Amino acid sequence: MESPREIEPRFKMFPSALSDKARLTPLADVPSLIAHPDWEKPAPVMFWMHGRTVSKELDPGRYLRWIRAGIAAVAVDLPGHGERADSPRHSPDDTPGVLEEMVSEIDRVLEALKNREDAHLFDCSRVGIGGMSAGGMATLRRLCDTHTFKCAAVESTTGWLAELYEPTLTTGRAWPSKHNARDVARIDPMQHVQGFKPVPMLVLHSEADEVVPFEGMKAFLDRLTSIYEEQHANSSMIEVVTWPETGAPSEHAGFGKVASQAKTTQVEFLRKHLL
Repeated sequence: MESPREIEPRFKMFPSALSDKARLTPLADVPSLIAHPDWEKPAPVMFWMHGRTVSKELDPGRYLRWIRAGIAAVAVDLPGHGERADSPRHSPDDTPGVLEEMVSEIDRVLEALKNREDAHLFDCSRVGIGGMSAGGMATLRRLCDTHTFKCAAVESTTGWLAELYEPTLTTGRAWPSKHNARDVARIDPMQHVQGFKPVPMLVLHSEADEVVPFEGMKAFLDRLTSIYEEQHANSSMIEVVTWPETGAPSEHAGFGKVASQAKTTQVEFLRKHLL
């Protein structure tokens, strides 16, 4: 049996049921948190990316639910965040650069997982991908290219970055920073959606989100639905759960009074598609 020998300082706010099963390690030089249900038997993997300005240690209850369900967690710090903190990269000015770098790191991290001495404990034939806000944007962009992920789960995010940054067809407020259109185009899922390989996908969002308005995401999902249908995939594979309001800060950071419901919905989805 392999397990952490001591509690990491970055786990000090974790419940012991999680900290006992979690460890910090670089994967392809990317700071990563790995949590495993028992460190004895192979488990499917959920790869997770957090939102801008926070770190992979945010929301340990999510990872605890996963490992209790029998799913290993691999969560990474976005470029410039967490263990590789670089405060200028927290700025909305650098969001496209952070996203582009993160998308390029996903496959390398998972390849490094396969090359660990304990790789047999991670069933890399059953891997899901997901993220919150910026992490969700990276998820959606990665799914527009060839992949082998079994499912995806995103929260409070959008697949239409051009409209998020400079809204012309939706009612969202303009992004605090201006971005080069070519930089945005490279990482905007909407502009690459034709290559999206259909997978079961769970979308959670507050309809009152003030940071990443649901209106733009809904337009992306409408387009994605047509892509699924064009590829003769059942569009019901896309599951969308929204709430009129949640009470979370800016209706964006977490799900406030429905947080438990949101987490339960997600773990049930992952059980269905990874176990």
